Amino acid sequence: MSRDAIAAEFKRKDDEDRRQNKRIDILEKNFEQMHNIASSVEILAQNMKSMCEEQKKQGERIDKLESAPGESWNKIKTGILSAIAGAVGTGIVAAIMNYM
Repeated sequence: MSRDAIAAEFKRKDDEDRRQNKRIDILEKNFEQMHNIASSVEILAQNMKSMCEEQKKQGERIDKLESAPGESWNKIKTGILSAIAGAVGTGIVAAIMNYM
């Protein structure tokens, strides 16, 4: 082989090495980006799990708050009905006592 052929072969090898190194650099950057995305997705999944648990707790608290007025209303109705029944019962007893 002549010097020119050897020099051309070295240049071709150098060019090929540069292309390969550039491809490796691009692959390394892509891998790093994919790693960052995977880490972000993992953090996102953890946050979603925490949010889901918090929403469940809030739902339970909301259910308690929504049922409280209903329970109070039921107690008021029971009290009113008891008072009416007591008044009617007392009236009946008083009426019976007056006729005796």
